[in-house]
Amino acid sequence: MTKKVFLVATLTLITGMVAGGFSTVAGQSRGATKVKIGKANVTIEYGRPALNGRDPLKMIRPGQPWRLGSNAPTTIESDADLDFAGTTVPKGKHILLAMQDEAGKWWLLVSSKSNYEYEPAAKIAQAPMALSKAQDSVEQLEIKVSGKDDRGTIEVTWGTLRLAAGFGLAK
Repeated sequence: MTKKVFLVATLTLITGMVAGGFSTVAGQSRGATKVKIGKANVTIEYGRPALNGRDPLKMIRPGQPWRLGSNAPTTIESDADLDFAGTTVPKGKHILLAMQDEAGKWWLLVSSKSNYEYEPAAKIAQAPMALSKAQDSVEQLEIKVSGKDDRGTIEVTWGTLRLAAGFGLAK
């Protein structure tokens, strides 16, 4: 009888872990931010890793795509076409990545593949990101999207690292 109870409890725990995407078990939460840009409803969903005393700039390698979060890929979803630095991104759900090049410049990448499968052909659009230092350190990664009229801004903050990229409604 004890083995049966243990087996049922174990199966229940495993089922809960699979259904929850392991995010609760790993102690990391998911975040979402939404905005209306012109006629477009834009949503970004992302994992919120904690710094735990680490320096984000030392963890992100130049030339390698960064997944902008943890666990499942960070996604952007829109019900209208968007414009990132002159490139139209079709409505739907896409993956957001960031990359620092060797010269220290940052880029927001809209991709069809995650950072683990990323290849240059997966890039849908690329937009420059402005790097600045946040006033206060943020322990858990935050992504915010804001907008006015037909223009929007995606802002990523983690520790004192602050990256921002603009986008707009495609014409």
